[in-house]
Amino acid sequence: MLIIISVVVALVSLSLGYALRKYIAEKKIQDAETKAKHILEQAKKEVQDRRREIELEGKDLLYRMRQDFDRSTQERRQEITNLEKRLAQKEENIDRRLDLLEKKEKEIEARQENARKQEEAIKAKDNQLNSLIAEEKERLQKISSLSAEEAKQILLNRLNEELSAEKAVSIKRYEEDLRTLADKKAKEIISLAIQRCSAEHTVESTVSVVNLPNDEMKGRVIGREGRNIRALEMATGVDVIIDDTPEAVTLSCFDTVRREIARLSLEKLISDGRIHPGRIEEIVEKTKKEMDDKIREEGERACFDAGIDGLHPEIIKLLGRLKYRTSFGQNALQHSKEVAYLIGVMASELGLDFKLARRIGLLHDIGKAVDHQVEGTHAKLGAELARKYNESGDVVAAIEAHHEEAEPRSLYAVLAVAADAISAARPGARRETLETYIKRLEKLEAIANLFKGVEKSFAIQAGREIRVIVQPEKISDNEAVNLAREIRKKIEEGMEYPGQIKVTVIRETRAIEYAK
Repeated sequence: MLIIISVVVALVSLSLGYALRKYIAEKKIQDAETKAKHILEQAKKEVQDRRREIELEGKDLLYRMRQDFDRSTQERRQEITNLEKRLAQKEENIDRRLDLLEKKEKEIEARQENARKQEEAIKAKDNQLNSLIAEEKERLQKISSLSAEEAKQILLNRLNEELSAEKAVSIKRYEEDLRTLADKKAKEIISLAIQRCSAEHTVESTVSVVNLPNDEMKGRVIGREGRNIRALEMATGVDVIIDDTPEAVTLSCFDTVRREIARLSLEKLISDGRIHPGRIEEIVEKTKKEMDDKIREEGERACFDAGIDGLHPEIIKLLGRLKYRTSFGQNALQHSKEVAYLIGVMASELGLDFKLARRIGLLHDIGKAVDHQVEGTHAKLGAELARKYNESGDVVAAIEAHHEEAEPRSLYAVLAVAADAISAARPGARRETLETYIKRLEKLEAIANLFKGVEKSFAIQAGREIRVIVQPEKISDNEAVNLAREIRKKIEEGMEYPGQIKVTVIRETRAIEYAK
């Protein structure tokens, strides 16, 4: 019984344990399923929330992109509108210029037609004169006792007088018409070029002054028995002048490069304090090397200011040397840059190559960098240098002709002559000695006095005008026109002068009576 009871109890215990474990397992499975369902629902909710956030962010990004697109589109439309306005303005300007060109073409055609008609009228008059001469020959042979040769001479003299008068009138009329048209256009271009080019002018001298910290420094500069000052003069080639001027030493030399080397060397020596012949030679050699670098930098700066590139390195060095070269007190490099600006503006107005014109203006006086070393005019030397360093034919020809030593072969050469004259003739740009000034005025009056029938001549307005008073019984009104032209030609052939000279011929007849 005990065994049976034990077995029954064991079986019951096993059944209860199994039932309890099954219940617990089922409970855990239900809890896990519930938890899994809860997690799935929470995950679905988070996914939906995240989806909503992404949709909202996408909508916000799309809205911002649309705003940016609208803004950029609006700006682009505004730019296109402004561009269309500018294009419309340019079209209007082009139309106006075309209208002006058409008007000028019509005026030129009308002038050409008038000139043709005048030529035809002159030919008709010539034919009429020829017939009159033939008739007068026959009449003279009949009614006079003159020979044919004598009658022919009389007729020729009369004809020459009439033709001279008509020629003078025609020439004067043609010159006035052409001068009016040419002067108007030239004044417009030149005035525009001058207005757009503003440059300072300073008169440079042949001396430099070095300031000393005290008067005791003069003795150190002179040295024992003058050895320091002699060493400085030998090394630099300048005259060192030490006078009673307080705290100053004057350096004198016509070569501005050597004078600048001496000035810089002396300033370094004064600053260093060690002044003796060996130190002087060392400082001067060092300053010469620095001066070479400075000259090259000045040439490069001039090219940059003028907007010129592609120049040969030797040409750039020669341009830098012009910084220390003057002409009648005007700095040669500043003059070259100013000519480059002026000729560039005039070339632009005439529709020519702007960069080529500026290149010609910058290089037109390059010969002045070597004219003190080589024989020849600076125009010829400049043309040879430009040809040597492979500049174009237009550049070489313009440099050679800018002082009218050669015939201008292009419009650039003519512009170079005009720009050079404008820069040189500006008030304050150049100066000349009193002796040279007086000689120029005397020569101007002497040229006018050479002509027959001239009573007196006066150079006025600093030599910019010559007034010629003629004898009225020897020079007629028509002959006065020819005389002015002849004097002008003689002045152009026999003189060199800045700017232009106005020739005025005055013919006056006075009738005087006394009532008693």
